[in-house]
Amino acid sequence: MLKFIAYRLLGAVPVVALVSVAVFLFLRLSGDPVAAMLGENATAEQVAEIRHAMGLDRPILVQFVAWLGHLLRGDFGVSLVTRESVWTMVHDRLETTLSLALTTIVASVVIAVPLGLLAARYRGGWIDRGITLLCTVGFSVPTFVVGYLFVWLFSVKLGWLPAQGYARLGDGIGRWLLHLIGPTVAMSSVFIVLIARITRASAIETLRQDFIRTARALGAGELRVSALFVLRNAATPIVTIIGVGIGVVLTGVVVTETVFNLPGLGRLTIEAVLARDFPVIQCVIVLFSFTYVFINLMVDIVYALLDPRIRY
Repeated sequence: MLKFIAYRLLGAVPVVALVSVAVFLFLRLSGDPVAAMLGENATAEQVAEIRHAMGLDRPILVQFVAWLGHLLRGDFGVSLVTRESVWTMVHDRLETTLSLALTTIVASVVIAVPLGLLAARYRGGWIDRGITLLCTVGFSVPTFVVGYLFVWLFSVKLGWLPAQGYARLGDGIGRWLLHLIGPTVAMSSVFIVLIARITRASAIETLRQDFIRTARALGAGELRVSALFVLRNAATPIVTIIGVGIGVVLTGVVVTETVFNLPGLGRLTIEAVLARDFPVIQCVIVLFSFTYVFINLMVDIVYALLDPRIRY
């Protein structure tokens, strides 16, 4: 197992390197950050002076090596707009995004996996059709529409939940959860559909296997069959879609945090793009990219734990 993990870690190194190069080149080729920072009224002398101070007049390879050295030290530079440390800005908003991602993933898995197993157990029946219809509707409605409908109903009309804002975990777990219910519902609407459909398809295939008929013939109940035999043997594609879905969650925070006015990395990204604050954009993209690479690595390790054949 340790050899398998080491192999996967080595395989992740070139991916991380390519991501770093892509992020650096993309933002360098997308425009001049100094011109965006100083505005249209800046003189050529002012632009040249700032470019020299930031090292942007050096060869591109020298800039990349310097940027990579700062990246390895955890130094993402200073915001072009606020002049604050980029990492300080990201760190202050990290809790909000992590909280939303955590509640979305947990809620989606807890709801979607039983739905998928239930649809597979009663495939072709009205329960299966109802769950399939629910999944179709959930997949068709955009996340921001779900968010606005949720705010209109539960915040404006009923007044049960706050319409926007975020309460930190240190302020109490009750307030923390209360502010995350709406964003979690909006974010998980698509994620639940993805997991439920893959769970259903994988469970149906597993239910056709001979060992399932043997387990039932030996007197195993349906709950035990579903939990111990079906779910365990159908887990690999489910884990795959959960890993892929985390990428959906990372991209979805941009819209969801805007709808619910959450001070997270999604809103920070929007603000940085509008202000052309390149160091902040770089930091967020690198952070999201590395997180996705790490999640894929964890998925590979879970594969090996679920199916020992994968290790060989």
